[in-house]
Amino acid sequence: MSAAGSLVVVAPVAAFVVLTSLLRPRHGDAVAPLRLAVVRAALLTGGYAVVTVELLGAVGALTAPAFALAWLLFLAATVTAARLRARRAAATAPVAARVPALIGATAGATPAPAGAPDPGPAPAPDRLPAAPAGPRARLAEFRRTAGRGERLLAGTVVGVVLVELLVALLAEPNNYDSQTYHLPKVEHWVAQGGLDFWPTAIHRQVTIPPGAEYLLLHLRLLTGGDVLHNLVQWAAGIGCLVAATRVVAQLGGGRRAQLLTAFLLATTPMVALQATSTQTDLVAAAWAACAGTLALDGLSRRAGWGDLLALGTATGLTALTKTSGLIAVGPLLVLWGIGQLRLAVRPPVAADPTVPDDGARAGHGPGGTVSAHGPRGEAVGVSGPTARPVAGVTRTVAGSLLVLLVAAAVVGPFLARVTVEFGHPLGPPRLRESIPMERHDPASVLVNALRIGHTAFDTPLAPLRTGSAEAIMSGSRAIGVDPQDRDITFGREVFPVPAWYPDEDRVAFPLAGSLALLGAVFALARPGRISPERAGALRAYASAIVVAAVLHTAMIKWQTWGNRLLLYALVAAVPLAGLWLDALFRRRPAPGRRSVAAALAVTVLATSALAGVLALSYGFPRRLVGAGSVFTTSEWDTRFLRRPHWAEEFRWAADAVRRDGARRIGLVQQNDNWEYPWWLLLRDADGRPPELVALQSVLPDRPPADPSTVDAIVCTGSRTACVKLVPAGWRVEYRDYVGYALPPDR
Repeated sequence: MSAAGSLVVVAPVAAFVVLTSLLRPRHGDAVAPLRLAVVRAALLTGGYAVVTVELLGAVGALTAPAFALAWLLFLAATVTAARLRARRAAATAPVAARVPALIGATAGATPAPAGAPDPGPAPAPDRLPAAPAGPRARLAEFRRTAGRGERLLAGTVVGVVLVELLVALLAEPNNYDSQTYHLPKVEHWVAQGGLDFWPTAIHRQVTIPPGAEYLLLHLRLLTGGDVLHNLVQWAAGIGCLVAATRVVAQLGGGRRAQLLTAFLLATTPMVALQATSTQTDLVAAAWAACAGTLALDGLSRRAGWGDLLALGTATGLTALTKTSGLIAVGPLLVLWGIGQLRLAVRPPVAADPTVPDDGARAGHGPGGTVSAHGPRGEAVGVSGPTARPVAGVTRTVAGSLLVLLVAAAVVGPFLARVTVEFGHPLGPPRLRESIPMERHDPASVLVNALRIGHTAFDTPLAPLRTGSAEAIMSGSRAIGVDPQDRDITFGREVFPVPAWYPDEDRVAFPLAGSLALLGAVFALARPGRISPERAGALRAYASAIVVAAVLHTAMIKWQTWGNRLLLYALVAAVPLAGLWLDALFRRRPAPGRRSVAAALAVTVLATSALAGVLALSYGFPRRLVGAGSVFTTSEWDTRFLRRPHWAEEFRWAADAVRRDGARRIGLVQQNDNWEYPWWLLLRDADGRPPELVALQSVLPDRPPADPSTVDAIVCTGSRTACVKLVPAGWRVEYRDYVGYALPPDR
């Protein structure tokens, strides 16, 4: 990483910090305002990153200087906005502080009763209200008031996050899909300076939504390599914790419920492992979680312009990262729309004489009429002594359209390129038919749901795994459904598969999943026992999550790696588990049952902590101890922990091609082969990417390069496929997985 690049990398982080302060809500009815500000800042920063890629890519300017300038301008804009807001606040604060005193003076002071003590001098009219407690004050308050259990929960979460950061910084990217298409996609953009599609044998390089890779592209250009690539998913994990705990607060959960949620989520092996990876599921889950917490705000407060823009951005970023995340965002948007309509048609509330008639009370405007909050929390939309349902409904419809328009603006350019290339916004038939369900009859959906549930809740208990799988297969045949039917099964996968071991692509989540399921059941059946003050919102949110889970099983085929596709749903559902556990702790069981309940609770939490620790310590393909440890394994070997025997083969072929002096190099590979190592091994000494061209193409309008126009050919996978494309007379050398071919005169 260059010194200049390392300095510019700080710009997005600094801008995010400034935005967190700048976007903090000023109306007093906001729940967890600091976390809301973090969500808003993340969405604005992510949205800016996407727009930057699209705009610079459109003009062929995906270069390090252009990106550095874009981030420096963004930082300058945020700092300027923060200074202007601070000056405006300093100029208006004294006037605002004098308003209560002026109101009292105008109304006339009521004389104190005889014998009453002297209340003392009135407060100075220019005295400012107490500022919100800062992070240090909150930390001190937590230390003073938290019990031993809460401290243990918080300490575990912080410890897990810091260990994840260590692994993310030490380990080189070695995710399997990243070697095939996530990271090659980024390298193609850098090499060509734009976002145009290219001939390739790996259709996922151009058809899979690129939202997470857009973020990686910024790091790639600013640092010149992939040393910080794992931090994108690590930051997404932090975002999931922030959004999930805020959802708990919105649903009436206190500090303990929020800590329980953070603890369960942080120690879930899938989350802990993906937080150190260049996979994309955690990024999609974070954007979907942001949409969820913003949607819940719409149940209690009318949305302003800022809320609509943020919700649209969250929806668009989810779609641009992983379209499956929309399965959860869709029901949450419906929930938001229903909440906004209810607020729009709510009858006016009579004025309360005990409340000052200044519009400060949440939900009330001057005269006690129903009021909406604008982007800054001010009362807007008040007209006369009664609310206007028709205008409110119109505003809700217009706001919903704005959300969809913003989302379309974020994901639209990519979908437009896909539509032009393949004639369909969802890509070629091969993609549209491989992952989505092709049968939707009730029996097929039921079998698919049971298989997905079996893989998601898998445990190390072999008899339980085997027995339940056999029962599912026997039951499916009894209702006329083949459990291996290709219409409901991805590719050539065969159910069942073991998924309990800590692998980032398939590890199950039986504990967090079971608790979330129980939390959803009780939230639907007895929400008042879990959250007495927010029972309606809790039941509505649980309903949206259940609908999302049902839609997932009806839309997505079972596959070996299906657990990671469920990560967005797990992040959205864990708040229900935290709320339910907290409700159990609040209950006062009979003396004979108290020790049993305490023992079960301690066992559950201890098991969750153990699972998280084991995932970080022995997880695959990044771990702290044992064979393959990030402390003892070399940089190149770390990249090949998935396939150790390929490491030397790639080096062998790349060395031969480099010795030959080849500049234009042809690629021969199949759909699931590793391409990224070539970009690392064949780049110039000064870091410039090699000229790699595909000799096969699955894009009908983008023909592959002619083999006679290249200086050398490198191959992975099938030797037969390689030899077919090698010109006559060329020398071919092949090992087990990797080969190369050179002209006869070299």
